[in-house]
Amino acid sequence: GWPVCATLLTSRSFNNIPSRIFVVSALLQPTARRERRKQERPGELLNAALELFVEKGFAATRVEEVALRAGVSKGTLFLYYASKEELFKAVIQANLSAHFIAWDQEFDQFEGDTAHMLRYGLASWWDRIGNTLAGGLTKLVFSESKNFPDVATYYREHVLASAQALLHKVLQRGVDRGEFEAIDVHMAALSLMSAMQFVLMWRHAMSGTGPGPDFDPRGFLMAHLETVLRAWTVPATTQTKESHEDQ
Repeated sequence: GWPVCATLLTSRSFNNIPSRIFVVSALLQPTARRERRKQERPGELLNAALELFVEKGFAATRVEEVALRAGVSKGTLFLYYASKEELFKAVIQANLSAHFIAWDQEFDQFEGDTAHMLRYGLASWWDRIGNTLAGGLTKLVFSESKNFPDVATYYREHVLASAQALLHKVLQRGVDRGEFEAIDVHMAALSLMSAMQFVLMWRHAMSGTGPGPDFDPRGFLMAHLETVLRAWTVPATTQTKESHEDQ
């Protein structure tokens, strides 16, 4: 305690400077560690919650389990998240919604052709979401949406709507630049999303049981993209001719 440390400081010789510095430093270190842990705690809680939600589902996961896995008390968890529903929404925001915001900003600066943008976007989505633990959140929402409509609504508004809006934006870019035919961008976006949902469900629900041992979800996703791109893309010769006519 402080009285003991104060005694150490006053009883030792003032010439023993290194020892005095060590004692003062020892007093300050616990405070610094506590501050560092406090800053890291929300992320630790979200990581623990993500693991448990995907392992057990929303209904079966108890906040006490999340707190225990994160190494904090239940009361500490409620200082950051008022309920299990709010915790789940934060998990969705951190692991799903935030990616779409970042991709939207990234695509605003993208200078390549739209087909390349789509290839990069779907591959990036698979690597950052589909093939990670976070992808299991989609299976969770789909399986428990009827029992927890508020959770399903949040997912629909902050994940599905964001994904659809971003794909719509990218596809419309291709149409406006003359790279794609005058496709129905709404239906085209749903076509891509259906393939994304399929590989998610296979990866997190059916992996190891079918559709077969040689099934490659990422390969399937990219093959689906190439198939629709062949139908959507304006031939290069036509694009060149239209470009000259515009000039």
